[in-house]
Amino acid sequence: MNADVTSCPSTYRTVDPQIQHSVEQFLYAEAELLDQHRYLEWVELFAEDTHYWVPTRMTRPNRERHLEVAGEDEAALIDDDKFFLRGRARRYSSGISWSEEPPSRTRRLITNIRISRRTESNDLEVCSNFYVYRSRLERHQDWFVGERFDVLRAADINTTGYPYVIAARKVVLEQTTLLCPSLSIFL
Repeated sequence: MNADVTSCPSTYRTVDPQIQHSVEQFLYAEAELLDQHRYLEWVELFAEDTHYWVPTRMTRPNRERHLEVAGEDEAALIDDDKFFLRGRARRYSSGISWSEEPPSRTRRLITNIRISRRTESNDLEVCSNFYVYRSRLERHQDWFVGERFDVLRAADINTTGYPYVIAARKVVLEQTTLLCPSLSIFL
């Protein structure tokens, strides 16, 4: 089954308000894990067959706006499966990743959460906007703004502690040029 999602659906089928609330609370809990540097717990929110992808972006004229975000076979800032996500989580948690020692201070805001149920499965397509603020050392500050496209799959809350796992995530940053010295945080 292809779990990738590349854009928000053009039409939304209304989901039950309880599902909306459950997804929102899941995304807020995920943001909290990241802001608290609980990366090893965070990475377990992802399905084993996950795809975590941050494509590059280029400024294009109006007639070429459909080419603004790189395709799956083009350049990406991050293009990871769960194996690589686990490695990054372990490195950031270890104290030996120079780009995160001492660790950055972050705050994530997740907004405009839109949900649609996939027709071919019970998976949910979730689009959301985000703002990530990062403060590092004494004076360095970065912010990342964009849109996330997630595919959420139902999980056994009694086993995982969460109602969903993230089967796929595409992060589209608004910035075309990142002015930060490293992209050593998760988005």
